[in-house]
Amino acid sequence: MPSENREVRESRAAEPELITDPQLKAEAEAANGLRQYDYAVESVAEVLERQPFKLRASRIVSFQRKALEGISPYAGLTRPGNIEIRGSKHQPPGAHLVLALLEDLCDYVNEHWDATPIHLAAYAMWRLNWIHPFVDGNGRTSRILSFFVLSVKLGFVLPGTPTFPELVIAHRHAYEDALDLADAAWKEGRVDVSAMEALIASLLAKQLARIHELASGKIAE
Repeated sequence: MPSENREVRESRAAEPELITDPQLKAEAEAANGLRQYDYAVESVAEVLERQPFKLRASRIVSFQRKALEGISPYAGLTRPGNIEIRGSKHQPPGAHLVLALLEDLCDYVNEHWDATPIHLAAYAMWRLNWIHPFVDGNGRTSRILSFFVLSVKLGFVLPGTPTFPELVIAHRHAYEDALDLADAAWKEGRVDVSAMEALIASLLAKQLARIHELASGKIAE
């Protein structure tokens, strides 16, 4: 059973941030979160109109830019140096490997496009966290990327509120445990995101059940 008192997992920039006041930063992050989600929805519509779909590293970077605009000088940029994740045993790869690894992530998704939507979404979310390509915003970007890949593969924007990225972070401990299990498998030379797949499946079931309850009038919106 995961501890309820575990340290919050996060990476931090070495340089000063553009917003230092905690309240103002929280407000900016919330506003950017909405913009990032809206951009992802627009991106789904865009790529569905011009099939076939190919995931590109530039798309991933654009998701991070939306999350960090006006907050970090590294918005839209991959990290220039190595990084540590507080609260995690994982040591992300060196900065000189980031761009190639982002391309590898995209190649995996594109080459395994016949896999299930849940597998692709789970892989994208884990692998981006594993690469940790940015100074900040890696978690937010991985969750929106997962939502984007899932929606594109399904052929429509995944509906419901809370949104899929919000549901993931509301189950942070299960999410982090799934990341750790995938990391452990990768150390053994295996791709195994089954725990993340199970989490995504359970969250989708909850989201769809809520939509049914709203539609049937069992709960108020």
